[in-house]
Amino acid sequence: MSSFRFLHLIRPFLGVIPEVASPDRKIPFKQKVLWTAITLFIFLVCSQIPLYGIMSSDSSDPFYWMRVILASNRGTLMELGITPIITSGMIMQMLAGANIIEVDYSLREDRTLFGAAQKM
Repeated sequence: MSSFRFLHLIRPFLGVIPEVASPDRKIPFKQKVLWTAITLFIFLVCSQIPLYGIMSSDSSDPFYWMRVILASNRGTLMELGITPIITSGMIMQMLAGANIIEVDYSLREDRTLFGAAQKM
């Protein structure tokens, strides 16, 4: 095993990377509604926070109708959407597929480290 193991660099960050666990009990409907409302509030706040360095222009906006539906402004955090998450996942999958980084999917530790690297 002489090649460099990139995923071991992620190990110090495992404690701060969020992870969703399966519920151990049935979640009540009221609690689901509460968390949905909190998430919607966060989404609406992020739809108003401008991105640093983005200049607002008066040119045509092809996503105007989508912005009306999603209640977001041009050049905000929500304009990024899930693109950064998808891009990082694709890059990590390509690195693993090309054997640039070693990932043994049969080991639980490697799967955990790979998932953490995708999140970072």
